[in-house]
Amino acid sequence: MRTNYQIRYAAHPEDAKHYDTSRLRRDFLIERLFAADEVNMVYSMYDRMVVGGAMPVGESLKLEAIDPLKSPFFTTRREIGIFNVGGDGVVRVGEETFDLSYKDALYIGSGDREVFFESKDGSKPALFYFNSTTAHTSFPCRKVTKSDADSVHMGSLEMSNERTINKMLVNQVLPTCQLQMGMTELATGSVWNTMPAHVHSRRMEAYFYFEIPEGQAVCHLMGEPQETRHIWMQGNQAVLSPEWSIHSAAATHNYTFIWGMGGENLDYGDQDFSEITDLR
Repeated sequence: MRTNYQIRYAAHPEDAKHYDTSRLRRDFLIERLFAADEVNMVYSMYDRMVVGGAMPVGESLKLEAIDPLKSPFFTTRREIGIFNVGGDGVVRVGEETFDLSYKDALYIGSGDREVFFESKDGSKPALFYFNSTTAHTSFPCRKVTKSDADSVHMGSLEMSNERTINKMLVNQVLPTCQLQMGMTELATGSVWNTMPAHVHSRRMEAYFYFEIPEGQAVCHLMGEPQETRHIWMQGNQAVLSPEWSIHSAAATHNYTFIWGMGGENLDYGDQDFSEITDLR
């Protein structure tokens, strides 16, 4: 197996206004999350969130304590949220074992123990997407399925934004320290997410887009409401969203995305909205 990681530094919004396309993609887009028998991750200076992916094919993959953590275990001072977006898989956390099917999630609280990712069938490998934030207290590990989620149906086909927001690793469902994660599924014919756009200056966020057919793409919108930018993305890619940035998208096909937040509070509704007609 191989573990690869990058460190991404935070950007001031005044500086980000001057970034060209290549710089925006270099600093915010995470293009390569899944490769056979590799764990790939980005350590972000935005609220110290780690965004990563693991694809076990021929072996069990250990979640290693990368150097920036300066800890004996990855989970020593961290909590983790994991979604399986591939074939059936298993996550082993110390002495506990969790079976994860497609779109199942797992919360792992902080504590000194090893974490391993495995696929039940290497020909149909699991794809484990994960977010991790620092944690000052420990909560029990727990598997969460869509049936456990706090789900809300929103939008309409007429507005191209009919969607179901599945709040899965959130404080309405289970206790966490600061990590909040969920999955939004867009209906056929709908392509817009998170519009009207908002920011939440007390939290950063990461978006992971999947269920995008070959040859289709997502246009992710970011930046300050009065100074927006865009990044074109493919399926199974993620993007970092600073606390000063909107996070919205439109695509050439309906899709599903996983959102993860970390920061100062656990209030899902802590959002500062911008009117659609005020965006620039």
